[in-house]
Order: sequence, then structure tokens, then C-alpha cells
Amino acid sequence: METSKFSFRLLPNKSFPSMESRETRYLLEKWYMKGRMKLVSFFYDQHFQSYEKEAFARDFFASPCVREHFFLVPHGADDSWRPVRSNVARIEVENVACTITSMSFFDRLKTEGVIRESGSIRKCLDEYRDGFQIADELRRVLLVVDSDNYEIFDESDRDEFIFRIFRHFCLGGAVCQYEDDVQPYFETTKNFYHDVVSVAKDPDTKKLSIVSRVFRVECYGDEGDYVFPGNGPHEQNICYLIVDMVKRHVTAWYHDFGQGIM
Repeated sequence: METSKFSFRLLPNKSFPSMESRETRYLLEKWYMKGRMKLVSFFYDQHFQSYEKEAFARDFFASPCVREHFFLVPHGADDSWRPVRSNVARIEVENVACTITSMSFFDRLKTEGVIRESGSIRKCLDEYRDGFQIADELRRVLLVVDSDNYEIFDESDRDEFIFRIFRHFCLGGAVCQYEDDVQPYFETTKNFYHDVVSVAKDPDTKKLSIVSRVFRVECYGDEGDYVFPGNGPHEQNICYLIVDMVKRHVTAWYHDFGQGIM
């Protein structure tokens, strides 16, 4: 049996102002993410290097403190929130790039005509991909690999944490009511990114850089069965660990896509 290197304790006073505003709460409800998304932060006790990410994630989900405070959306008839199952045998941990410091990253959506100068999103003929309704050019950029504008973001762009945040908010939950204007997506992305990612200023160049490390995780059971996040692999079943290695803080962001009206 492997011993744990990392221990965790809750940061009870950690706040996420962007998620607590009335406007954001309204949007998350509209996008069917309210009540299906969790953010919780912990302090960890040992120095962490990125190459230890699997051990870090394993210790995180095995931690009694994490299991006490990081509950998941229920499935089925039992409506009680639940911890991650204890019999996690394997955890897959993916490095996520986190280098972008400006929303100008998304300017190409306007220059390429996906959204108009006013911010309105160009419409297109309805189609469905992987359970998502695609009724505008923005969702075509996010989901349709063979669309005309898909390549305005290359694979390294799409790997960036800020792009993933934007994409998750744009796609929403199982019964998402989509926006006609891009601004709510931009504002929510910007404010959320500011809340969860730590930055530092270079004393020589005065430029800001990201000091957080981000990992996407999936958990599997003893027989290779999918455990977490959500009740099966899906674009919108997500769990990210956002690690500030200076402060030794880790924030878990979890979202469960859902199956319809709760």
C-alpha cells in the first residue's frame, strides 16, 4: 500500500467573488451549471513539483479532509451529495497549459467574423454534435473540427486553460440556454480566470506571468470503470486542480454535465 506524501486542509475563507455575484449566479442558472459546479480550495503541506502530479492527485482524492469537504452532484434516486468513491485505483492527470494573461487572446473571433463588432454571435443552420445543439458560428468553432473557422485556434490554443474555461461556459450543462451575445461568456471567463489563477510580475520586465499549474483529472476504479468526474466521460464532466506552488494552495473546479432538469 502506497503511503501519502501530501496532506490537505481546507481553506475556509477562500472566496471566488466572480461566482458569488448576482449576475454570474443568474448566468450559471441559465446555462444549467448552477448547482452542478463546485469550487473548493485547500492548503497542502509539502513542496510539490509538476512531475509528482499523479501522486499529488492520488493523495488529494484519498485525503479525509478533501473527502469531507469536496462533495459531488448526486445521480439516481439518492439526492444526497456524495464524496468521490474511496476505491479509486487509477487517476489520469493531464497537464493543462496556463500562460495567457490577456483577453485579447479571443480577438480573432471578431477579426474572423465569428462574432460581430457589436458582440453578437453569428447564427448558422442548426445541427447536433455529441448531444450539443449548434445554432451559431461560435459553437461551430468550439465543436466542429471541419468547420471553416475551427483552425483560428490551433491545438496549443485550445489546450490553454482560459480557452477551456471559455469553452466550458459556452457549452454549459444539459439544458443550457445559449447567449446571443458573446459578452456574458467573455466577462464570466475573465472574472473566473482572475479568481482561480495566480500571477506574478517580473521585476525586470514588469510583465505579468502565470505562476499556477493546472491539471485535468479523471478517476477509475479497480476494474477500469469510470468513477469521476460525472457519471461517465463527457466534454462537460470536468475536474481541474489549479495549484499555486508558492502559497501551497490547490483549488478544485468540478462540473457535472447532468441529464436534464433537477
